[in-house]
Amino acid sequence: MDGRTSIHPDIYRSILDIRQTETAIKELKDFFQVNLSSELNLARVTAPILVESGTGINDDLNGVERPLNFSANALEGASVEVVQSLAKWKRLACARLECSPGEGIYTDMNAIRPDEELDNLHSLYVDQWDWEKVILPEERTLDHLKEAVHSIFGVIRRTETWLALRYPELKPILPSKITFIHASDLAARWPEKSPRERENCVTRDHGAVFIIGIGANLQDGKPHDGRAPDYDDWTTPNGTDLGLNGDILVHHPVLNTAFELSSMGIRVNPASLKHQLSLAGAQHRSELYFHRQLLAGELPQTMGGGIGQSRLCMFLLKKAHIGEIQAGVWPTKMRSACRKQGIELL
Repeated sequence: MDGRTSIHPDIYRSILDIRQTETAIKELKDFFQVNLSSELNLARVTAPILVESGTGINDDLNGVERPLNFSANALEGASVEVVQSLAKWKRLACARLECSPGEGIYTDMNAIRPDEELDNLHSLYVDQWDWEKVILPEERTLDHLKEAVHSIFGVIRRTETWLALRYPELKPILPSKITFIHASDLAARWPEKSPRERENCVTRDHGAVFIIGIGANLQDGKPHDGRAPDYDDWTTPNGTDLGLNGDILVHHPVLNTAFELSSMGIRVNPASLKHQLSLAGAQHRSELYFHRQLLAGELPQTMGGGIGQSRLCMFLLKKAHIGEIQAGVWPTKMRSACRKQGIELL
């Protein structure tokens, strides 16, 4: 199969059958989101599947992915887009709900990404727990970001332990603590390897890591991975900051590969937004609705991120393919290859 990480174990047998899997998915999701909301002080809110085109609210991801859009007769022909994530919508929601510092929101984010490459880890459909929390300006620090990472990783470990009590065959494998490392340190340690190969190496070494500074150019002039310039703060105007965002990755033993569970960060303020728009050659976005509000100081300072729902289930239930967690549409060749490897897609 084609794809960036089309990995199929030579020998695979799902620990849980399909019926057990469906039950475990619901139990896992219920347990995790209750604990996440308690840990981070988040209130549950509803979220859109559609946003208006041309407002700057939709997530641009790496800046090249096409959102799925169409014109709606009921809206007098106005163009709307299916969300790719809710990174910017959540910040607007925090302002609308008048969240105080220390308070936040979470929601079920359901997105369609038509340009996604399909493989064991990626589908056209993305489901996340998207969360956002208001912070004070003085909390725009790496230490404050690390505190949130520790909290989220603690909830993931708690869920793993609870799941093992329900299904003893699912043995816990996560380390007691998560390791922090900057993307530039990974590049210095393994300069001959690609970013994905570095992730594989570091997660095999530590089990669970948070890679800091996703989006900024490294020593070779390329970023570890792409990030849109208008939500996470991955650099500062003076260029001295180590980055205020990153990804939680774990080692997935079934696939023997690095496995991203969450992307998160402290959000841009007016100064870093201007700087990052300039670096990305996207200054024109400053005229969009979301960006105008932010530059005018009308939005609270926040931090936030997304935690993959199917991803977390896939990891904790020790599955080989995301199609064992979510019902989806897959190429015929992929379905055939999965069937030969004993992987039953929903």
